[in-house]
Amino acid sequence: MPNERGARMTDGRTTGSARAFELLEPLVQAATVRVHAPPGGYENPRSHRTGPTWGSGFFIAPGWVLTCAHVVGEGGAAVRLTGREVGITFSAGSLTGTVTGRVECVLPERLEERRPGRHALWDLPDLALVRVLAPVSHACVWLTDRSRPRFDEVAYFGCTEDLGTPEITGRTTRLRGTAGNGAAIRLGDDDEIEPGMSGGPVVDLARGEVVGVLKARRQTGGGGLAVSVVQLRTLPMAARGQVGLYRRIMQAHDLYHYDQHLSDLDNRRTWTDVHGELPPEEGDPYAGRGRLTPGERTTLCGLLAELPPPGSSEVVRALVEAARGEEPDPLPPAPLSWRDGLGLLHDPPGGTGEAAAMLRYATDVSVADYREPVTPGADEELWDWVRATAERLWRPLRRELGERHERGLAERERRRRASAGRAVHGTARRAGGLPSGASVLLEVWAHGWEDVYDWRVSVLAGPAHAGRVTPVDSGVRATLAGLPEALRVPLAEGFRRCDTHEAAALLEVAVAPELFGLAVDAWVVVGGVPLGVQRPVVLRHPAGTAGVGRAGGTTAATATTGPNPGGAREHPADREGTDAAARWARVQAGPLQDERADCAGGRPRSPATEWLTGLPDNTVPVHCRAADQEPTLGSLHAVRDAGYGVVVTRRPPPEPGASCAPFHRGLREELADAGRAEVLPVRFQTLRGRAYGADPDAYWAAGAGLVWEDPTRPLPEEEPLQGDL
Repeated sequence: MPNERGARMTDGRTTGSARAFELLEPLVQAATVRVHAPPGGYENPRSHRTGPTWGSGFFIAPGWVLTCAHVVGEGGAAVRLTGREVGITFSAGSLTGTVTGRVECVLPERLEERRPGRHALWDLPDLALVRVLAPVSHACVWLTDRSRPRFDEVAYFGCTEDLGTPEITGRTTRLRGTAGNGAAIRLGDDDEIEPGMSGGPVVDLARGEVVGVLKARRQTGGGGLAVSVVQLRTLPMAARGQVGLYRRIMQAHDLYHYDQHLSDLDNRRTWTDVHGELPPEEGDPYAGRGRLTPGERTTLCGLLAELPPPGSSEVVRALVEAARGEEPDPLPPAPLSWRDGLGLLHDPPGGTGEAAAMLRYATDVSVADYREPVTPGADEELWDWVRATAERLWRPLRRELGERHERGLAERERRRRASAGRAVHGTARRAGGLPSGASVLLEVWAHGWEDVYDWRVSVLAGPAHAGRVTPVDSGVRATLAGLPEALRVPLAEGFRRCDTHEAAALLEVAVAPELFGLAVDAWVVVGGVPLGVQRPVVLRHPAGTAGVGRAGGTTAATATTGPNPGGAREHPADREGTDAAARWARVQAGPLQDERADCAGGRPRSPATEWLTGLPDNTVPVHCRAADQEPTLGSLHAVRDAGYGVVVTRRPPPEPGASCAPFHRGLREELADAGRAEVLPVRFQTLRGRAYGADPDAYWAAGAGLVWEDPTRPLPEEEPLQGDL
């Protein structure tokens, strides 16, 4: 006799998934909504007619509806998406209600400027968040915490008009794969997706969680695409010191389900109840004590939501690695909340069990440093729950968790004592200096003599873990003009991983000197503001270029061939016979002395090696001419060979006859006012902001770049992947 999960029904579903659909359908339908024009329309606000269906959506937290951006853009090609009002019709028990909602955010942000034409496929992730403008009582779905969907049977829901009136219906299919680097999920052709279903939820029937948002159907009929709900993590990051929209919504989501689970005011099934009634998965190695029960999982998510959010994505990843026993999945999108960390702990290696890994993680979170003061008792309540939950598990695990908690408390107290003299929740850096944590590394290599470039985006762990690199993405054969678009998504992902609530992470751009004029600081990735205004941006010499150039002897041919055969990364401070280490230490402490390297009195010059090596250690060589032309190109190599780790460059203004005197004059004042080099990356960010804001006193700073060869941040030694032969 076939088991419950394996028996196949005539409609293509197993008996297990049919039972799961029966259990989940009422919950999903109660949270799914119809999206249409605002009640009464734009011209007659007193009318209660809703008009035709634009698409569907679903409540993910109290007052928040998730749908597709193309749904809220329906019929409004000239209407701005963000801020637009829409109508939301939903069910509340046996009643139907209609309210007005406002679009708070769309993804990707550039949809506002680059909206596709009618009937064209909108760019991924094609999501919109709508905030309901009136307090209403409604149901919410349960969102997955997994970064990757399981390719199993799912149900999808949305608004249809099969019987002539709009209603929320559900159908089933299987997931067939992913697309768009994991941003989209492919749906099988078991049934048809109708136009009004766009924006509706896709539910994993085995686990009872929403994994996607219906996006498009195939032109030939059945099947289509859905957007992974994990793409919500790509919502714009908050300003420093604020909690972002994603974290606020996920906190509200978890607290909603936690409150529903604890409430005994009615006997309606909750998502937690249904999770406990779903048919068991065949061959689950973590069944029984190996997994948390649905009630335990809901409670854990609720207790984590009571805590202040983590300071950065890297904090979450570090705790996950400690609990899991191996580095978590590095693929995007980055985990931003404590809940996201739980999603990286499913199916841990070595058969240790999910429950054990999640309890270790929760223990570490209970003694973590939070981004803001914790609500009194919230961390202790989490630990009390961990200890009580562990009572049903193995005795050695209970002892391990207790010892882990004691070590964590002692370490947290040690950190707090070490931070005496500065704010407990302040930055771990000297005033005006760089953050000490992870940075984003962008590497770009010329592709031989062709006018195309290979690139790689990575995360550098920072001085505390010098040399540790986590890849984000890479690509080949991009044109210079195409680099900003090719790098927009990878850079945004890198920033999500590294930014903290205290500071935007450093962006390190490792390119050959002739590419020092690459206007990375002027690129717009997120937020509509240039990168150099949002965060410190510095230039680095790439791996394997040490010693390649010599003053007066470097050519573009020797500099553009990429890494050397061994790919070895040598820092000037590591080479014998140079004063690079002394120069770096001296210039960091200041005071600073500027020296024109590639011009004298406004005329170009090539600096002599003897002259460069004889300058004081606190000198900052300054270049005012195009980096890809002589004598500046040779000078950039020469100052590096002479051991200078802090150098200033500039993209010359468009006017060829413009004097460089204002640049040198303004820079001299800036360096004198800075006093020491360690504050220059942040001061250059401020300068770019002033120039971007049209400050007349900062016009001279346009195009200024800072070469920053920090020996505590070594670059990776691997060569880039080359294109197809």
